[in-house]
Amino acid sequence: MLALRGITKSYGGRRVLDDVSFDVADGRLTGFVGGNGAGKTTTMRIALGVLAADGGTVDLDGRPITADDRRHFGYMPEERGLYPKMRIGEHIAYLARLHGYSKADATANAHALLDRLGLGERLNDNVETLSLGNQQRAQIAAALVHDPRVLILDEPFSGLDPLAVDVVAGVLQERAAQGTAVLFSSHQLDVVERLCDDLVIIAGGTIRAAGSRDELRTRHELRRYELVSECDAGWLRTEPGVEVVDFAGGYAVFDVSDDETAQRVLRRAVELGDVASFSPRHPSLAQIFKEVIR
Repeated sequence: MLALRGITKSYGGRRVLDDVSFDVADGRLTGFVGGNGAGKTTTMRIALGVLAADGGTVDLDGRPITADDRRHFGYMPEERGLYPKMRIGEHIAYLARLHGYSKADATANAHALLDRLGLGERLNDNVETLSLGNQQRAQIAAALVHDPRVLILDEPFSGLDPLAVDVVAGVLQERAAQGTAVLFSSHQLDVVERLCDDLVIIAGGTIRAAGSRDELRTRHELRRYELVSECDAGWLRTEPGVEVVDFAGGYAVFDVSDDETAQRVLRRAVELGDVASFSPRHPSLAQIFKEVIR
């Protein structure tokens, strides 16, 4: 497990990270979200050893991280950094060889990974001839080709179409299932919500929320319900303690003041006609994000 504890960082007189602490567990996908300038990239670079923190520690498996440990990290920066004139298959294999792989193993790893990422037919194409989306896939391959035990990705889904997002998400899930600790940042909250096991929200250089996806949903649970019935749900507008959020015929989404009100609404709905469904609505990541960064 990768653990960041009390990380601080300042540039001049401006503190950009203040007591940043969170874990990236083995075998889990940790989503790292925040607005522009929130401190995500700086935090990642400190974890990688690219930047030095002013204070705090970065540990791996309960001990201070070493330079040798970081050789087993994979990193994809937000800025593309591949050599444009190299053939993509050769390029990714070359990066594997830098990590000690034999030529045969490096080539095999590179070709298998590029094929899994949908670039199997582009092995002999120069990087500069690839579309921006395919360059992004190649950049992800560069971070993965040496089978890292910790993977840190800065905006891996940027510039990808929906099909490519699914491919990359599948690859990351496979790596996590094999025990890799995966930390990735993204502004695409719907993708993060679908993919992550754990979530870290940062704003203004401080951690505003951290925990498993389900824990955060429970912690920020709204008393919001969805009702589908055969009876027009307009009666909800006059119910005490009920605020209707969405309404159309027998369908309604509404907030209640307490659990007793929710039970009263359910009893009333059953009295008025057949109820197809009555269920709580869990907060989305976007709703949680907006709440904690206020």
